[in-house]
Formats: sequence, structure tokens, C-alpha cells
Amino acid sequence: MFFNKKKNAIVNNDLKHIAFIMDGNGRWAKSRGLPRKAGHKQGAKALENIGKICSEYGINTVTVYAFSTENWSRPKNEVDAIIDLLRSYIKDAKKRKEVRYKFIGDKSVLPKDLIVEINELEEITKNFDNVLNIAFNYGGRAEIVYACNELIKEGKTVITEEDISSHIYTSHSKDPDLIVRTAGEYRLSNFLLWQCAYSEFYFTDVYWPNFDRKELEKAIESFNNRKRRYGGLIKGEE
Repeated sequence: MFFNKKKNAIVNNDLKHIAFIMDGNGRWAKSRGLPRKAGHKQGAKALENIGKICSEYGINTVTVYAFSTENWSRPKNEVDAIIDLLRSYIKDAKKRKEVRYKFIGDKSVLPKDLIVEINELEEITKNFDNVLNIAFNYGGRAEIVYACNELIKEGKTVITEEDISSHIYTSHSKDPDLIVRTAGEYRLSNFLLWQCAYSEFYFTDVYWPNFDRKELEKAIESFNNRKRRYGGLIKGEE
């Protein structure tokens, strides 16, 4: 089961949306003498586990960076394996129907039959409260360009921040409170550039396939110790 809505006291009420840059699948596989596709398969299992735990902790929105617009440059056999893994994931998700699935990114370049499968999954899960945003063929800059072009089509000549926020791919979700990146990299890699303006960040050397409850709790503990000022002052700091 992906979400079971069990509340856990480890999470404070400010943490409702975590976004994950799931990095290190290939390096995890290489360290074990396995093909890279084995790492992606194990990474999908880690996502399933982390989704369950987030729900236990009352975190109702999860966004994951599954495939960027730049990832098409990877070897064809690896890309094909990721596409096949996505097909399998969607098939299983249709059976479970436990969370609202939203695919964010440019779906137009994906195989037509896969687009149909994605649209069907989004439709049959649209009424669930908890949300899993899957960023596939996603780029943060492209997302902002997309939002602006949609506003131009609507006849907008002056664009506000609220306009863009209402036209980006994640307009159905609040901005992430916490962004977690695994595998020792310290950059966003074109992920949620608009949405991360006031997000907290957590970086870990752990490869994504090894990211488990213990590691998630470390990230949550780090978040709980932050003071979120949003450009202002916290009461008592005057």
C-alpha cells in the first residue's frame, strides 16, 4: 500500500510536501557490479517504500524527479529500460489506486501508447487527496516557459507571479516545503526552479536505492530544526 494516512509525531505541521531528487541509481548498481537498469529498478522499490512512510507521517504530497529533459542523452538501452520500468509502474499503480498520480513535464514526446496509459492513470486516481507528482521529461526552465506561453495564449500582456504559479505543472499542489537530494550532489539540476523559492534543502551522500525510513527521518529532523522566515522575522527576533 502506498498511502495509509497514519499520522506520526515525528513530522511537524509545516511539512506537507517533500520533493525528492532521486539520484544515485546507476552508481548503486555499479558498486554492486550490476547493470544500471538494475539500479533504476531498485530505485523504484525505494520510491514505493518512501511513499508509504511519508503517508504514515502525514505528508500528503510527494514529488519525485524521475526523468529530466536532459536524460534522453543517456545510452539508449538505459533510456529504454527506464521507459519499460515506467510502464510496469503505471500498470501496478492502476491496480492499487491509492493516491492521485500527476505526471509533470512534457508528455508529448513520449510513445503514444504510454501517454494513453499516463492519462488513464491520472483520470482514475483524480479524486484521491494524497498526491504523487512524477516529474518525467521534466525541466524547470521549460516549465516556466510553458506557463508563460499558456498565459500569452490567453491574451495576457502583463504577467504576475500568481499567474505563473497558476499555470505551472504543479499548480494543483502547494510548493515543496523540503527538497531532498541523494547521492552527494549539491545542485537542483533544473528541478522545481519556480516552486523552490522558499523550500528548505537537505543533501545526503546516500544513494537513492538505499534511502530508507532512517534516512528520511534524518531529513525530517533537519527540517524540524530550521526556522522558516520567508523573508521576514520570527516572533521574538525583533
